[in-house]
Amino acid sequence: MSEESRDTGHDSLLHRLGHLAATVGKSGPKKKSTKVLLQGGVALLIFGFLVFTVVSQWSELTEKGVRFDLVWVLPAVLMMLLYYVASAGVWGLILRFLGSPVAPMETQKIWAQPLLVRYIPGTVLFLLARILLAEKAGVQRRVTTAGIVYEQAVSIAGALTIATWFLIDHPDLQGQPARWLPLLILPAMVSLLHPRIFGPVSKRLLTALGREPLPQLMPFRGVATVYVSYVVIWAIMGVGVFFAARSVHQLNLDDLAIVAASQAIGFLAAVVSAVTPAGLGVRDAAFAWAVKVALPSDSFGVGAVIAIAVRATQTVVELIYVGAITALTRQEGDEDEIELAEEAAEEAARLS
Repeated sequence: MSEESRDTGHDSLLHRLGHLAATVGKSGPKKKSTKVLLQGGVALLIFGFLVFTVVSQWSELTEKGVRFDLVWVLPAVLMMLLYYVASAGVWGLILRFLGSPVAPMETQKIWAQPLLVRYIPGTVLFLLARILLAEKAGVQRRVTTAGIVYEQAVSIAGALTIATWFLIDHPDLQGQPARWLPLLILPAMVSLLHPRIFGPVSKRLLTALGREPLPQLMPFRGVATVYVSYVVIWAIMGVGVFFAARSVHQLNLDDLAIVAASQAIGFLAAVVSAVTPAGLGVRDAAFAWAVKVALPSDSFGVGAVIAIAVRATQTVVELIYVGAITALTRQEGDEDEIELAEEAAEEAARLS
Protein backbone atom coordinates (compact mmCIF):
# COMPACT_ATOMS: atom_id res chain seq x y z
CA MET A 1 0.00 0.00 0.00
CA SER A 2 1.40 3.38 -0.96
CA GLU A 3 2.08 6.14 1.60
CA GLU A 4 -0.58 8.31 -0.07
CA SER A 5 -3.27 5.63 0.29
CA ARG A 6 -2.29 5.08 3.91
CA ASP A 7 -2.61 8.81 4.60
CA THR A 8 -5.98 8.89 2.86
CA GLY A 9 -7.20 5.94 4.90
CA HIS A 10 -5.89 7.58 8.07
CA ASP A 11 -7.66 10.87 7.26
CA SER A 12 -10.84 8.98 6.42
CA LEU A 13 -10.77 7.22 9.79
CA LEU A 14 -10.27 10.51 11.65
CA HIS A 15 -13.09 12.11 9.68
CA ARG A 16 -15.38 9.24 10.61
CA LEU A 17 -14.44 9.69 14.26
CA GLY A 18 -15.15 13.38 13.99
CA HIS A 19 -18.50 12.72 12.37
CA LEU A 20 -19.36 10.27 15.13
CA ALA A 21 -18.53 12.84 17.82
CA ALA A 22 -20.69 15.42 16.06
CA THR A 23 -23.70 13.15 15.64
CA VAL A 24 -23.65 10.95 18.76
CA GLY A 25 -26.79 11.44 20.77
CA LYS A 26 -28.82 12.23 17.65
CA SER A 27 -29.48 8.58 16.91
CA GLY A 28 -31.02 5.78 18.93
CA PRO A 29 -29.35 4.37 22.04
CA LYS A 30 -26.91 1.47 21.85
CA LYS A 31 -26.76 -1.68 23.94
CA LYS A 32 -24.52 -1.45 27.02
CA SER A 33 -21.29 -3.39 26.76
CA THR A 34 -19.49 -5.75 29.12
CA LYS A 35 -17.04 -2.91 29.76
CA VAL A 36 -19.75 -0.97 31.56
CA LEU A 37 -20.40 -3.91 33.87
CA LEU A 38 -16.69 -4.25 34.58
CA GLN A 39 -16.39 -0.57 35.42
CA GLY A 40 -19.29 -0.78 37.83
CA GLY A 41 -17.83 -3.96 39.32
CA VAL A 42 -14.46 -2.31 39.98
CA ALA A 43 -16.17 0.60 41.72
CA LEU A 44 -18.30 -1.65 43.92
CA LEU A 45 -15.33 -3.89 44.71
CA ILE A 46 -13.14 -1.04 45.95
CA PHE A 47 -15.93 0.74 47.81
CA GLY A 48 -17.08 -2.61 49.22
CA PHE A 49 -13.57 -3.13 50.58
CA LEU A 50 -13.84 0.15 52.47
CA VAL A 51 -17.22 -0.84 53.90
CA PHE A 52 -15.86 -4.28 54.89
CA THR A 53 -12.90 -2.62 56.63
CA VAL A 54 -15.27 -0.45 58.65
CA VAL A 55 -17.66 -3.28 59.57
CA SER A 56 -14.95 -5.79 60.48
CA GLN A 57 -13.08 -3.28 62.67
CA TRP A 58 -16.08 -1.42 64.10
CA SER A 59 -15.42 -2.20 67.78
CA GLU A 60 -11.81 -1.16 67.39
CA LEU A 61 -12.77 1.97 65.46
CA THR A 62 -15.12 3.17 68.19
CA GLU A 63 -12.23 2.87 70.64
CA LYS A 64 -10.24 5.15 68.31
CA GLY A 65 -12.80 7.94 68.51
CA VAL A 66 -15.33 7.17 65.79
CA ARG A 67 -18.81 8.45 66.66
CA PHE A 68 -21.58 10.32 64.88
CA ASP A 69 -22.26 14.00 65.56
CA LEU A 70 -24.86 15.23 63.06
CA VAL A 71 -24.50 18.87 64.12
CA TRP A 72 -21.47 19.09 61.80
CA VAL A 73 -23.39 17.82 58.77
CA LEU A 74 -25.30 21.08 58.20
CA PRO A 75 -22.20 23.29 57.63
CA ALA A 76 -20.77 20.49 55.49
CA VAL A 77 -23.88 20.53 53.29
CA LEU A 78 -23.82 24.33 52.99
CA MET A 79 -20.13 24.46 52.00
CA MET A 80 -20.52 21.64 49.47
CA LEU A 81 -23.55 23.36 47.95
CA LEU A 82 -21.45 26.50 47.59
CA TYR A 83 -18.80 24.39 45.85
CA TYR A 84 -21.29 23.11 43.25
CA VAL A 85 -22.84 26.52 42.61
CA ALA A 86 -19.39 28.09 42.25
CA SER A 87 -18.17 25.30 39.95
CA ALA A 88 -21.11 25.87 37.63
CA GLY A 89 -20.38 29.60 37.75
CA VAL A 90 -16.79 29.01 36.65
CA TRP A 91 -18.08 26.76 33.84
CA GLY A 92 -20.19 29.72 32.68
CA LEU A 93 -17.10 31.93 32.87
CA ILE A 94 -15.21 29.50 30.63
CA LEU A 95 -18.00 29.62 28.04
CA ARG A 96 -17.94 33.42 28.20
CA PHE A 97 -14.19 33.48 27.58
CA LEU A 98 -14.81 31.15 24.60
CA GLY A 99 -17.31 33.60 23.12
CA SER A 100 -20.44 31.55 23.90
CA PRO A 101 -21.99 33.15 27.01
CA VAL A 102 -25.00 31.44 28.59
CA ALA A 103 -27.44 32.94 31.11
CA PRO A 104 -26.48 32.16 34.76
CA MET A 105 -29.46 29.94 35.59
CA GLU A 106 -29.13 28.15 32.26
CA THR A 107 -25.47 27.56 33.07
CA GLN A 108 -26.38 26.10 36.45
CA LYS A 109 -28.90 23.78 34.78
CA ILE A 110 -26.47 22.59 32.12
CA TRP A 111 -23.82 21.89 34.75
CA ALA A 112 -26.16 20.40 37.38
CA GLN A 113 -28.44 18.00 35.58
CA PRO A 114 -25.74 15.66 34.18
CA LEU A 115 -24.14 15.26 37.63
CA LEU A 116 -26.09 12.16 38.56
CA VAL A 117 -25.18 10.56 35.22
CA ARG A 118 -21.64 10.20 36.61
CA TYR A 119 -22.85 7.31 38.77
CA ILE A 120 -23.56 5.29 35.62
CA PRO A 121 -20.37 3.41 34.61
CA GLY A 122 -18.59 5.26 31.82
CA THR A 123 -17.33 8.77 32.67
CA VAL A 124 -17.92 9.86 29.07
CA LEU A 125 -21.69 9.77 29.66
CA PHE A 126 -21.43 12.69 32.07
CA LEU A 127 -19.52 14.76 29.51
CA LEU A 128 -21.83 13.77 26.67
CA ALA A 129 -24.90 14.75 28.66
CA ARG A 130 -23.46 18.23 29.22
CA ILE A 131 -22.58 18.60 25.54
CA LEU A 132 -26.15 17.73 24.54
CA LEU A 133 -27.65 20.12 27.09
CA ALA A 134 -25.31 22.95 26.10
CA GLU A 135 -26.17 22.41 22.45
CA LYS A 136 -29.83 23.03 23.25
CA ALA A 137 -28.75 26.34 24.80
CA GLY A 138 -27.03 27.33 21.55
CA VAL A 139 -23.43 26.35 22.33
CA GLN A 140 -21.67 24.50 19.52
CA ARG A 141 -20.43 21.02 20.39
CA ARG A 142 -16.80 21.77 19.64
CA VAL A 143 -16.99 24.85 21.90
CA THR A 144 -18.50 22.82 24.75
CA THR A 145 -15.88 20.11 24.25
CA ALA A 146 -13.07 22.68 24.35
CA GLY A 147 -14.66 24.20 27.44
CA ILE A 148 -14.69 20.80 29.14
CA VAL A 149 -11.00 20.33 28.26
CA TYR A 150 -10.20 23.73 29.80
CA GLU A 151 -12.39 22.95 32.82
CA GLN A 152 -10.91 19.52 33.51
CA ALA A 153 -7.31 20.63 33.00
CA VAL A 154 -7.60 23.72 35.19
CA SER A 155 -9.65 21.87 37.81
CA ILE A 156 -6.92 19.22 38.03
CA ALA A 157 -4.29 21.97 38.27
CA GLY A 158 -6.26 23.63 41.08
CA ALA A 159 -6.60 20.35 43.00
CA LEU A 160 -2.91 19.62 42.45
CA THR A 161 -2.06 23.04 43.86
CA ILE A 162 -3.97 22.21 47.04
CA ALA A 163 -2.41 18.75 47.28
CA THR A 164 1.22 19.40 46.24
CA TRP A 165 2.66 20.36 49.62
CA PHE A 166 0.88 17.42 51.25
CA LEU A 167 2.21 14.90 48.73
CA ILE A 168 5.76 16.17 49.21
CA ASP A 169 5.46 16.04 53.00
CA HIS A 170 3.43 12.82 53.33
CA PRO A 171 5.21 10.31 55.63
CA ASP A 172 4.46 7.35 53.36
CA LEU A 173 6.16 9.06 50.41
CA GLN A 174 9.40 10.10 52.07
CA GLY A 175 12.34 8.84 50.05
CA GLN A 176 10.21 8.64 46.89
CA PRO A 177 11.55 11.01 44.19
CA ALA A 178 8.16 10.87 42.42
CA ARG A 179 6.63 13.03 45.16
CA TRP A 180 8.32 16.06 43.56
CA LEU A 181 6.63 15.51 40.19
CA PRO A 182 3.68 17.86 40.91
CA LEU A 183 6.12 20.77 40.91
CA LEU A 184 6.84 19.95 37.24
CA ILE A 185 3.34 18.86 36.19
CA LEU A 186 1.49 21.89 37.57
CA PRO A 187 3.17 24.66 35.51
CA ALA A 188 3.25 22.40 32.45
CA MET A 189 -0.51 21.83 32.58
CA VAL A 190 -1.30 25.54 32.88
CA SER A 191 1.22 26.45 30.16
CA LEU A 192 -0.30 23.96 27.69
CA LEU A 193 -3.56 25.94 27.85
CA HIS A 194 -1.84 29.10 26.57
CA PRO A 195 -3.52 30.05 23.26
CA ARG A 196 -0.19 29.88 21.42
CA ILE A 197 -0.03 26.18 22.31
CA PHE A 198 -3.65 25.14 22.75
CA GLY A 199 -4.72 26.98 19.58
CA PRO A 200 -2.54 25.13 17.04
CA VAL A 201 -3.04 21.78 18.81
CA SER A 202 -6.84 22.09 18.90
CA LYS A 203 -6.95 23.34 15.30
CA ARG A 204 -4.84 20.44 14.07
CA LEU A 205 -6.93 17.90 15.98
CA LEU A 206 -10.29 19.32 14.86
CA THR A 207 -9.11 19.55 11.26
CA ALA A 208 -7.97 15.91 11.39
CA LEU A 209 -11.43 15.00 12.69
CA GLY A 210 -13.10 16.87 9.86
CA ARG A 211 -14.39 19.62 12.17
CA GLU A 212 -14.03 23.39 11.94
CA PRO A 213 -11.52 25.13 14.26
CA LEU A 214 -12.76 26.75 17.45
CA PRO A 215 -14.39 30.14 16.79
CA GLN A 216 -12.51 31.63 19.75
CA LEU A 217 -9.74 30.58 22.15
CA MET A 218 -9.58 31.42 25.83
CA PRO A 219 -7.01 34.17 26.43
CA PHE A 220 -4.30 33.29 28.92
CA ARG A 221 -5.66 35.85 31.38
CA GLY A 222 -8.86 33.80 31.24
CA VAL A 223 -6.92 30.62 31.96
CA ALA A 224 -5.22 32.32 34.91
CA THR A 225 -8.56 33.64 36.21
CA VAL A 226 -10.18 30.21 35.99
CA TYR A 227 -7.15 28.58 37.62
CA VAL A 228 -7.29 30.92 40.63
CA SER A 229 -11.05 30.36 40.81
CA TYR A 230 -10.55 26.60 40.98
CA VAL A 231 -7.98 26.89 43.75
CA VAL A 232 -10.60 28.83 45.74
CA ILE A 233 -13.32 26.32 44.82
CA TRP A 234 -11.22 23.36 45.98
CA ALA A 235 -10.52 25.21 49.21
CA ILE A 236 -14.28 25.64 49.71
CA MET A 237 -14.82 21.93 49.09
CA GLY A 238 -12.01 21.19 51.53
CA VAL A 239 -13.84 23.08 54.27
CA GLY A 240 -17.04 21.15 53.48
CA VAL A 241 -15.19 17.84 53.62
CA PHE A 242 -13.61 18.87 56.93
CA PHE A 243 -17.06 19.42 58.46
CA ALA A 244 -18.30 16.08 57.08
CA ALA A 245 -15.23 14.35 58.52
CA ARG A 246 -15.76 16.14 61.83
CA SER A 247 -19.22 14.56 62.05
CA VAL A 248 -17.67 11.11 62.60
CA HIS A 249 -14.33 11.84 64.28
CA GLN A 250 -12.73 14.52 66.42
CA LEU A 251 -10.53 16.81 64.33
CA ASN A 252 -8.77 20.03 65.25
CA LEU A 253 -8.89 23.22 63.23
CA ASP A 254 -5.23 22.81 62.34
CA ASP A 255 -6.19 19.54 60.58
CA LEU A 256 -8.24 21.51 58.04
CA ALA A 257 -5.36 21.85 55.57
CA ILE A 258 -4.64 18.11 55.72
CA VAL A 259 -8.29 17.19 55.14
CA ALA A 260 -8.57 19.69 52.27
CA ALA A 261 -5.44 18.29 50.64
CA SER A 262 -6.68 14.73 51.18
CA GLN A 263 -9.93 15.34 49.31
CA ALA A 264 -7.93 16.89 46.46
CA ILE A 265 -5.75 13.76 46.37
CA GLY A 266 -8.89 11.64 46.22
CA PHE A 267 -10.10 13.64 43.23
CA LEU A 268 -6.75 13.29 41.46
CA ALA A 269 -6.76 9.53 42.07
CA ALA A 270 -10.21 9.30 40.49
CA VAL A 271 -8.97 11.29 37.48
CA VAL A 272 -5.98 8.99 37.05
CA SER A 273 -8.11 5.86 37.32
CA ALA A 274 -10.80 7.18 34.93
CA VAL A 275 -12.57 3.83 35.21
CA THR A 276 -15.08 4.00 38.04
CA PRO A 277 -18.36 5.97 38.00
CA ALA A 278 -17.97 9.30 39.87
CA GLY A 279 -14.62 7.99 41.17
CA LEU A 280 -16.52 5.61 43.44
CA GLY A 281 -14.13 3.48 45.44
CA VAL A 282 -10.86 4.80 43.99
CA ARG A 283 -11.48 8.35 45.19
CA ASP A 284 -12.66 7.18 48.59
CA ALA A 285 -9.74 4.78 49.14
CA ALA A 286 -7.18 7.45 48.18
CA PHE A 287 -8.89 9.93 50.49
CA ALA A 288 -8.90 7.41 53.36
CA TRP A 289 -5.16 6.75 52.84
CA ALA A 290 -4.35 10.46 52.83
CA VAL A 291 -6.58 11.67 55.67
CA LYS A 292 -5.25 9.11 58.17
CA VAL A 293 -2.23 11.40 58.60
CA ALA A 294 -4.50 13.77 60.53
CA LEU A 295 -5.54 11.00 62.93
CA PRO A 296 -3.66 10.23 66.16
CA SER A 297 -4.22 6.51 65.49
CA ASP A 298 -2.96 6.77 61.89
CA SER A 299 -5.70 4.20 61.16
CA PHE A 300 -6.81 3.43 57.61
CA GLY A 301 -10.03 2.02 59.10
CA VAL A 302 -10.90 5.38 60.67
CA GLY A 303 -9.96 7.03 57.38
CA ALA A 304 -12.40 4.67 55.65
CA VAL A 305 -15.18 5.74 58.03
CA ILE A 306 -14.47 9.38 57.23
CA ALA A 307 -14.36 8.63 53.49
CA ILE A 308 -17.75 6.90 53.61
CA ALA A 309 -19.24 9.80 55.60
CA VAL A 310 -17.88 12.30 53.10
CA ARG A 311 -19.19 10.27 50.14
CA ALA A 312 -22.64 10.00 51.71
CA THR A 313 -22.78 13.73 52.46
CA GLN A 314 -21.60 14.66 48.97
CA THR A 315 -24.19 12.38 47.33
CA VAL A 316 -26.99 13.97 49.39
CA VAL A 317 -25.71 17.44 48.46
CA GLU A 318 -25.68 16.54 44.77
CA LEU A 319 -29.30 15.41 44.99
CA ILE A 320 -30.26 18.64 46.78
CA TYR A 321 -28.36 20.78 44.26
CA VAL A 322 -29.77 19.08 41.17
CA GLY A 323 -33.29 19.14 42.60
CA ALA A 324 -33.06 22.80 43.60
CA ILE A 325 -31.72 23.93 40.23
CA THR A 326 -34.41 21.95 38.41
CA ALA A 327 -37.10 23.48 40.64
CA LEU A 328 -35.78 27.02 40.16
CA THR A 329 -35.60 26.71 36.39
CA ARG A 330 -39.13 25.31 36.34
CA GLN A 331 -40.31 28.35 38.26
CA GLU A 332 -38.89 30.51 35.49
CA GLY A 333 -41.19 28.76 33.04
CA ASP A 334 -38.70 26.42 31.37
CA GLU A 335 -40.80 23.28 31.70
CA ASP A 336 -40.56 22.35 28.05
CA GLU A 337 -36.87 23.07 27.84
CA ILE A 338 -36.14 21.11 31.01
CA GLU A 339 -38.00 18.12 29.62
CA LEU A 340 -35.83 18.30 26.50
CA ALA A 341 -32.70 18.55 28.67
CA GLU A 342 -33.77 15.56 30.73
CA GLU A 343 -34.39 13.55 27.58
CA ALA A 344 -30.92 14.46 26.34
CA ALA A 345 -29.34 13.37 29.62
CA GLU A 346 -31.29 10.09 29.59
CA GLU A 347 -30.24 9.41 26.01
CA ALA A 348 -26.60 10.04 26.93
CA ALA A 349 -26.89 7.72 29.90
CA ARG A 350 -28.06 4.86 27.66
CA LEU A 351 -25.04 5.16 25.36
CA SER A 352 -22.00 3.00 25.95
